[in-house]
Amino acid sequence: MAGQPLSCRASPGGCGYGGDLGGLREREFPRLRGITYLDHAGATLFPDSLLKAFTEDLRNNVYGNPHSQNISSKLTYDTIEHVRYRILRHFGTTSEDYTIIFTSGCTAALKLVAEAFPWMPEGSKQPSSRFCYLTDSHTSVVGMRGITASMNVLSVPVKPKELLSEKNWLPAGEQHQLFEEQNCTTPHLFSYPAQSNFSGTKYPLSWIQDIKSGKLCPIKMPGKWFVLLDAASYVSCSPLDLGVHQADFIPISFYKIFGFPTGLGALLVNNRIAPLLRKTYFGGGTAAAYLAGADFYFPKKSMAERFEDGTISFLDIIALKHGFDVLEKLTGGMEKIKQHTFALAHYTYNVLSTLKYANGAPVVRIYSDTDFSNPDVQGPIINFNVLDENGEVIGFSQVEKMASLHNIHVRTGCFCNTGACQMHLGISDEDIQRNLQAGHVCGDDIDIIDGRPTGSVRISFGYMSSFEDAQTFLKFIVATRFSKSDTEIPFRSSVTKLTTEPVPDDGTYFKNADKLSPGTHISDKEFGNNSSVTVKTVDWQPAKSESESIRATISETAVPTCRGGGNPITVTNIFLYPIKSCSAFEVTEWPVGNQGLLYDRNWMVVNQNGVCLTQKQEPRLCLVNPSIDLKQKIMVIQAEGMDTISVSLEENTGKEAVICESKVCSHRVKTYDCGEETAGWFSMFLGRSCRLIRQSPDKKNSMQHKNTKGLTCATSISLSLVNEAQYLLINVASILQLKEHISARLEEPLEIEELIRRFRANIVISAPESFEEEEWAEISIGALRFQVVGPCSRCQIICIDQQSGERNKEVLQSLSAARGRKTNFGIYLMNQPLCSSFPDMLSVGSQVLPVLKENTEIQRPTSSEEKCSG
Repeated sequence: MAGQPLSCRASPGGCGYGGDLGGLREREFPRLRGITYLDHAGATLFPDSLLKAFTEDLRNNVYGNPHSQNISSKLTYDTIEHVRYRILRHFGTTSEDYTIIFTSGCTAALKLVAEAFPWMPEGSKQPSSRFCYLTDSHTSVVGMRGITASMNVLSVPVKPKELLSEKNWLPAGEQHQLFEEQNCTTPHLFSYPAQSNFSGTKYPLSWIQDIKSGKLCPIKMPGKWFVLLDAASYVSCSPLDLGVHQADFIPISFYKIFGFPTGLGALLVNNRIAPLLRKTYFGGGTAAAYLAGADFYFPKKSMAERFEDGTISFLDIIALKHGFDVLEKLTGGMEKIKQHTFALAHYTYNVLSTLKYANGAPVVRIYSDTDFSNPDVQGPIINFNVLDENGEVIGFSQVEKMASLHNIHVRTGCFCNTGACQMHLGISDEDIQRNLQAGHVCGDDIDIIDGRPTGSVRISFGYMSSFEDAQTFLKFIVATRFSKSDTEIPFRSSVTKLTTEPVPDDGTYFKNADKLSPGTHISDKEFGNNSSVTVKTVDWQPAKSESESIRATISETAVPTCRGGGNPITVTNIFLYPIKSCSAFEVTEWPVGNQGLLYDRNWMVVNQNGVCLTQKQEPRLCLVNPSIDLKQKIMVIQAEGMDTISVSLEENTGKEAVICESKVCSHRVKTYDCGEETAGWFSMFLGRSCRLIRQSPDKKNSMQHKNTKGLTCATSISLSLVNEAQYLLINVASILQLKEHISARLEEPLEIEELIRRFRANIVISAPESFEEEEWAEISIGALRFQVVGPCSRCQIICIDQQSGERNKEVLQSLSAARGRKTNFGIYLMNQPLCSSFPDMLSVGSQVLPVLKENTEIQRPTSSEEKCSG
C-alpha cells in the first residue's frame, strides 16, 4: 500500500539482499511511494545517496577541463582515469586487455564501431567483409548496416534459430580450414545481444569464443571474425566477466545500471583490435599534432584519446565513481542483483502463466524463449499481451492506460526491437509495410490492426524492485480482467524454487529445449496443488468488433445523406475550458471564434520547466474554476480556500510580456507569461512551482492533420491549446448507455451530470440513439457547419471526479469493456474560419442537423499523445 514500508517478507526465494529492502526503499527511493515502477529495462532509477555523494563531491572540488594543464584540470584527468579503472574492474578485466572509450550512450558506441571497423569493401582484391547481426537486436545495432552499406559492405541478418542450427557448428577438422583459406585476413563482424531487450532471453556468452575460433559460423566466409556484444540490457542486472568472455567490442549505457547520469555510455574495446580501427574525423583533444594549412595529422597515442572527440562529459563521468560505490554498498554487487531481480521475474511469470478465465482460457500470452527457471538464461524481463476470454488480444495502449490508473509504470510497443517483435508476434515483413501504410509507426498508440497486435506490454525489474511491486502488478491484472474475484495472489508456491544447477554455457540449453522458435512460448506449469488461479468473468460485456466501435474520418468516397425521421436533436449543454485541464465554465450561449468557442483553452498551467500540466499529473487542477466576464473583459479564477484573482482578456502585446514557445502534444505554440501574481496563486494552490501562460496572438496553432481532409480551407484552420480539434461533442444517450455498464461495477452509481463533466466536452447533445454520432460526417447547428474529423480516444482523465479531484479506476475500465476494448467516446469537430467580422453564436436548445456517412472506409485514428488530456 502507498506510504507503507516495503519489504520482501513472504517473498520467493532469492528476493532481497539479506536485509530490509523496505528500509532501503524508504531511505533511497522515497519518490516511489504509491508508485510501481516496472520499466527498469528502459531506465532504472537512481538512489538519493548517489546524488548526495555526487553533489557533495562537486561542492568540495574544483574540476576543470581535462585538456588543460592547471591543477583543477589535472584533478579532473586523474579522476577520470580512476573511473576508467573502476569500470574495467567492474567487468573483470584490466587496461592490459581493454580500453574504455566514453560516448554519449550505447547507440553512439555502436555507431563508432560501424565507422571505425576495418571493413574490406566489395570489389577489393581480398574477399569482402560481412556485417552479421542477430535479428533479436536493438534498432541501434540494425542501424549499423546503413554505415556499412555506404562503405560497400554487405549486411546479413541472422535469426536465432539459424545460428543454433547444427549446420552452423563446424566439426573440429573444418573449424580453421575455412578461415585459413588462402591466408585470408578479411575482417568480419558479428553482433548479438547478451540479453534481448524484448524478451529478456540471455544468449550464450560462449558464442564469443565459438565464433572467434571458428567453431560457430554465422555465415561461411573466409576471413577472421570479430564479435560485438551488445551488453546494454544485460549489464543492468547481471555481472559480465570480460576476463572470461573476451568480446572485441562491448557498448553500454550507464543509466541502465545506475539511473544517473543519462547521456553517458562507453565502448569497451579489446586491445587486440585497437591498431586496426580507422578514424577520419579528429576533434579537439584527439591530435598530437596537425597542420591547419596542409593535410597533416598525427593522432595521440592513447586509443581513448584518439576516439573521444572534444571535451568529454567529465562531470558525469565523475558521477560514475559514486554510482559504483553506492550500488555495491546497497546490494553487495551484481550477482546479488541478478538473483534478486530474477526471483521477482520468475515468480511473476509463473503467476501470470497460470491465470485463467472461467472457461480455461489464459489471461495473458507471454512472449518468452525460456521457462524462467534459471537466471543464467533469462533476465528480469517479461513481455506479454493481455487476452480476453475469447483469446483476442487487448491492445497494449489500453493496458498501459489502465496501468497508469493504478500508478503502475510499464512500457509498450516493440521496444526498438522489430526483429524480436516480428518473431514473437508473428508479424511478417509485408505486415510491417501494410501497417505503415495504415498510419502505424514505431512509438505510437495504434495497437491493433486488422484484429492483430502491433506490439506488446513489457515489465522489467530493477535492483530496488520489491516483491510488493510484483504483487501490485499481478493484482492489477486480476482487478482489470475480472469484475469480482475471491482469488488471492499466492505469496509462496512450489514454482518459486529457483533452479540452482549450472546451465551449460554452450547454447545447448536452447538447442535441446528448442526454445528459440518463431512461435509463442506459454508455460502450462501450475503452482502445485490447487494453486491455479481461476476467476469469474463479467457477463455484461458486449462483444463489439473494432469496426463497430471505431468510426473513422470522412473518406473521399463518402456520399453523405441527411438523417431522416426520428426526434429532433438539440444542444443541451455548452462548456468551455478557459484554462487547459481546469474546471469547465458552463454557458447557455457563447460566441464562436476562429479557433472554436471564444477563449476556450487560451491559457494553460506549466511547471518550472515550462511543461504543460494536466490533470494526469495534477488532478487538483479540476478544482480551479475559471469564468469569463465578457462585459468587464476579465477571466475570474476561483478555488476553495484561495482568494479570487482575475486576468485581463486583453491581448498582452506589450514589451513586458515574456514570450516563449510551449508544446501541446505535438503542436508548438507561442505563449506569454501572465505574471507573478497568477504564478504565485497557482503555486500556492498546487503546492509546486508553476505559472499561468496564455497563447500569443501572433502565432496560432495551425491544424496540420490529415483529418481536415474535406474542409475547403484546411490550411487556414488554427487551434487554441487543445490537443486535436476545435470542438469535442458527446451524446447524452451514449452517456446513459455507458452509465449502465459503470453501475454494474460500482456500489454507488455515478450521476449523469457527473459523467458528462468527466468527458469534458464543448458541446453536449441529446440524440435518440446512443453512439449514433459516430455515423455522422458533418453537422449543422444554426448557421454553423462542422465537419466530423474522428473519434476521441479517452485517457485517464475521465477517471477523475471533476468536483473532488478523486480518481475512480472503474470508469475507464467500463468504457473499454463497453466499447469492445477501445476507449473511444465522443467525436471531434472542426469548422471553417468565420467570414464575418461578427462572431456567430452557439446556443443551448439549438437544433442539430447531422449528415450521415455512407460507403465510408473504416480507417484507424492517427496516433497522438493522449487525445483528451485537457
